[in-house]
Amino acid sequence: MEHLIDELIRLAFAEDIGDGDVTTLCCIPPNEAGVAQLLVKEQGVLAGVNIAERIFRTFDPEMKVFVFINDGERVNYGDIAFRVEGKVQSLLQTERLVLNVMQRMSGIATTTRRYVDAISGTQARVLDTRKTTPGMRLLEKEAVRIGGGFNHRIGLFDMILLKDNHIDFAGGIAQAINKARAYLGKTGKDLKIEIEVRSFAELDEVLATGGVDRIMLDNFSVDDTRRAVNRINKRYETESSGGITFESLLDYAQTGVDYISVGALTHSVKSLDMSLKKTAV
Repeated sequence: MEHLIDELIRLAFAEDIGDGDVTTLCCIPPNEAGVAQLLVKEQGVLAGVNIAERIFRTFDPEMKVFVFINDGERVNYGDIAFRVEGKVQSLLQTERLVLNVMQRMSGIATTTRRYVDAISGTQARVLDTRKTTPGMRLLEKEAVRIGGGFNHRIGLFDMILLKDNHIDFAGGIAQAINKARAYLGKTGKDLKIEIEVRSFAELDEVLATGGVDRIMLDNFSVDDTRRAVNRINKRYETESSGGITFESLLDYAQTGVDYISVGALTHSVKSLDMSLKKTAV
């Protein structure tokens, strides 16, 4: 998957620089050296430092980065995360991509940490979803991990998740599960099977059929989630999904559910404010 990050960086530079950063090229000598620092302007959790180093060195291997605050550490207004030294042209042409990535990742990590802290002391774990920015999924899911959350799945290839449409098109609960198991047997793939249920009738059918690893309780109320968790009785992993807000998060976590998936970690997060500014050597 590392090659996807390299491709993202390449495409981002192609999109931003095109055939040349005319503003930088017109006023900055090619060999002029300089120093810049990453200034944090808002309280949160830092994420993206490792990716920033990768961006700098991909663009110009001679750039030197001195890290003061690592990924996953809490930051406050005025903190300096790192200093970077190199050609001024390189500093200016990498500035926006580094900021876009770090602000986005830090915003996700900050939000995730808030959710994780809110259910501290329960057994539930916070999961992300596939509701990510196209092309940036690996970075956004890494930010979730940095913030203390867990990745549900990276894509459509590393887990079988039988959702409502799969079930309906397959002909029902039992048919979907049996076809999934047959597929794994035929291909030799070692993947977990999760199935979504929308009602207690569907839950009972899953329990009667068996053959899955996790049951997703879709849009169940808190009380119904508690009843469902008790009915499953640890035979399978359990996951709550659908319409869960920060305000209701702890109530769901206290039902005994194993996982809570939260699309808001990535699809509607606020970026963390920061800037990359010139500083003295």
